[in-house]
Amino acid sequence: MVGTLNRAMEESSEPQLDAKSKVTNQLIDFQWKLGMAVSSDSCRSLKYPYVAVMLKVADHSGQVKNKSFEMTIPQFQNFYRQFKEIAAIIETV
Repeated sequence: MVGTLNRAMEESSEPQLDAKSKVTNQLIDFQWKLGMAVSSDSCRSLKYPYVAVMLKVADHSGQVKNKSFEMTIPQFQNFYRQFKEIAAIIETV
């Protein structure tokens, strides 16, 4: 499965931005895919689902950088819940 979204949000473990914070990077693209780790060097059978996230971010000079990370399903569910909260707040503005 692959999805695309043009907004990003920081995980709750990251520092929170307030209205006075200066954002210097812009999200260009957000892609995700669902994967299943089935084995590793140290374990023959993992059966561990994960979500891989790939971001394209432009810095203040316009240079685009690719960032990627993986999340467990519970982490992704929390990420999704926070996106829904942001969308609800944006609708009220």
